[in-house]
Amino acid sequence: MEKSPSASCLYLIHSLMSSLSDREKRIADYILGNPAAAVHPSIEELSESAGVSVSTLVRFVKKLGFKGYQQFRIALASEALAPEAKIYETLVDSGEDPVHVAFNSAQKALEITASMIDRTALAELAGRIIDSQCVHLFGLGGSAIVAKDAMHKLVRTGVRCIGAEDYHMQLMIASQMRTGDTALAISHTGVNKDALRVAETAKNAGAFLCVITTYPRSPLARMADMRFISASSGSPVVSEAFSARISQLALIDALYIAIMEGLGERGIDSVEKMRAAIAKRRM
Repeated sequence: MEKSPSASCLYLIHSLMSSLSDREKRIADYILGNPAAAVHPSIEELSESAGVSVSTLVRFVKKLGFKGYQQFRIALASEALAPEAKIYETLVDSGEDPVHVAFNSAQKALEITASMIDRTALAELAGRIIDSQCVHLFGLGGSAIVAKDAMHKLVRTGVRCIGAEDYHMQLMIASQMRTGDTALAISHTGVNKDALRVAETAKNAGAFLCVITTYPRSPLARMADMRFISASSGSPVVSEAFSARISQLALIDALYIAIMEGLGERGIDSVEKMRAAIAKRRM
């Protein structure tokens, strides 16, 4: 069954209730009981909350006529969430101070992310990057902004790095990686098919894969040799990853500092060369 663009997700669940298996009805009851709460979880988290397997949830989604879980979740969000909740990551009341909303959201994300960072793992990644033949930076969409910032930081250190914004270029670059290279892949949701394909290509080429993402149980996170989780106060379905992006940028800054500490005088020399080159272009 193909889903009509105007079809109501909740109506579809109601209308198909009689044809659902007992386990599928368990999912339906959970979603209908609190549609808004069912929007945010990953497929693994929702299946666990409903008390069914991931495969059962996948069959349920396809029985409704959706191609995949993400499409289903977007449709559910369009019905279950108040219009005000789609403006930003959190519910924005009419007349509420935009500065308070944005800064409070970012502050919470930064505090949670800082508490989750494994300092030993960060130092290990810094050392691995220093010893790498080359560091490859990957990110698509909004995550490309974070990947570009990571490249900006790494260029300062003198570490050899490569990055590209175009998806096909990223695939090409990933295919040429080798043992001794490090791939740093950034993705808010960790479920984007193109991001997964790039990461898979890099791993198959023999590279070490480090992932920065918001969802530790996402396919991209599970694929990683090392992962860092960035907190977000919102859902990947209803808005861009505003606060997640900010916490990811701060994480990149922390990694940069750790790399510079590991490089010592070599890192300072690289920064001075960079500053001297830029200084010539200033009035």
